[in-house]
Amino acid sequence: RHPINERMFMKSIRTPLIAAALLAGLSSLSFAHMGPGTSGPGHEHMGKIHERMAQRHSQHLAELKTQLKLDATQESAWTTFSQSMQPPSALPVRPDRAAMEKLSTPERLDLMQKHRSQMDAHMQKHVDATKTFYGVLNTEQKRVFDTETAKFMARGHKEHRHPH
Repeated sequence: RHPINERMFMKSIRTPLIAAALLAGLSSLSFAHMGPGTSGPGHEHMGKIHERMAQRHSQHLAELKTQLKLDATQESAWTTFSQSMQPPSALPVRPDRAAMEKLSTPERLDLMQKHRSQMDAHMQKHVDATKTFYGVLNTEQKRVFDTETAKFMARGHKEHRHPH
């Protein structure tokens, strides 16, 4: 279904994306994200998928907050953490197949590398925010956080397996 260059691109960013989502305890960020202004036959469908993902993400964060039983001194850290876990309003838009075919191989590689760098920077923000928030948790809260993110990692790993 995907041309070989898209498959290589997806394999190259799959691990960092999964790690970012799992560390943050989020739903999948975006393996097939179509950004603003993107049109095509699947655009409406993808919009609905992203809307459901955002709802699951919000629900997961609300459940996690309840389970952590945060005290008043931890609320500002939670707010910073949960805001940083929101998907960016504009993830890099992947060009459509026709646009990619018009590019030379070096241009495609440069574009893929740029996209990966942007996603890596986004992932680093998630990692930093998670570590900062984790640092304000007490021992019991860390145990809960670790347990919940481990559950998510196990579930996420199954959901993101791709046949080779």
